[in-house]
Amino acid sequence: MKKISILGSTGFIGTNTLKIISAFPERYKVVGLAAGSNVATLSEQIKMYKPDVVSVTSPALAAKLKDLLSSYPALPILVGQAGMIEVATYPEADLVISAMVGSVGLIPTMAAIRSGKRLALANKEALVVAGKLVMEAAQSHGVDIIPIDSEHSAIFQVFKGQRKEDVSRLILTASGGPFLNYDSKHLTNITPEEALKHPVWKMGKKITIDSATLMNKGLEVIEAHWLFNLPPEFIQVLIHPQSIIHSMVEYCDGSTLAQMSLPDMRLPISYALAYPERLKNDLPSLNLANLGKLTFFEPDFELFPTVRLAYQSLQEEASMGAVLNGADEVAVEAFLKKQISFPEIPLVIKKSMDKHNPRSIKDIEDAMEVDAWARQTANNIVNALKK
Repeated sequence: MKKISILGSTGFIGTNTLKIISAFPERYKVVGLAAGSNVATLSEQIKMYKPDVVSVTSPALAAKLKDLLSSYPALPILVGQAGMIEVATYPEADLVISAMVGSVGLIPTMAAIRSGKRLALANKEALVVAGKLVMEAAQSHGVDIIPIDSEHSAIFQVFKGQRKEDVSRLILTASGGPFLNYDSKHLTNITPEEALKHPVWKMGKKITIDSATLMNKGLEVIEAHWLFNLPPEFIQVLIHPQSIIHSMVEYCDGSTLAQMSLPDMRLPISYALAYPERLKNDLPSLNLANLGKLTFFEPDFELFPTVRLAYQSLQEEASMGAVLNGADEVAVEAFLKKQISFPEIPLVIKKSMDKHNPRSIKDIEDAMEVDAWARQTANNIVNALKK
């Protein structure tokens, strides 16, 4: 039986992971859960899955969780970063699901790697902020990283049995988000409510806004660069509204291999859980005849400049990735609070990058220092735009 710790258990990836685990109780046992502020959901998860160790972000939330579990057998409730690290490194865990949103996931993800845990990675920000450090740590500790993002799971699957030196191009597909056919005039007055209505995927708020600006695809370009050790010029983005082909790999002989399925995150999650095996599930089969056609076209980097900013960050020293990510997190939050407009999200990111003097990242503390600088800088830019 495989024992699982989940970082971000109450989020989109975490809850879907638990649904899959519920379908295979003979194969998986949950031993650790770490969550943010949603203690109501976490309390129900604790009662259902009976983990050995749990963590929340603050003492106040821990007290609230204890109240919700007053009739439940005593369970130690850990708090803050130290609590997340303990869940990530819990000795009984065979696999850690890193599904926290944002750079907050970097430190517990690194802790899991350093403790030798196999890692199923949905926290792309860890690679955007400190990709070199993460991959070096994984190599030195002999840790397998199994990607959960559908695009990188697709590439990971297509790579099996192939030689990396034969790769000529990775093609990451993107649905294009809810504003695919908009022009610059129509983007100006977009509301958060409109931006949260993704046409294909059901996801958390942050990743949904990132998908609307195409920043999510930019972050995935950086993630692919680090995961598969390929230069940025080998990575291409194509808009594919149907979201059936999740990514493709082109080889030097002209062959292009693709992974295809209906858009459902339970598929890459189940692959990461069972790897190198596959789980038999009840997800619907892909019927290409019913789909009729699949379309592809180049993204409009003028209208959606975030992907270009991501490529730019890869041309700079490593700290620029941390600035890109930190500024994006601040800008998305400000947009959701209706403090800035939709087109001002990439503007905040670009202005933050322009103010930064890029440098190498020597360790995790260095990365978090750059992250803090980026957030403060981006907040200052947001405040100036609000006036």
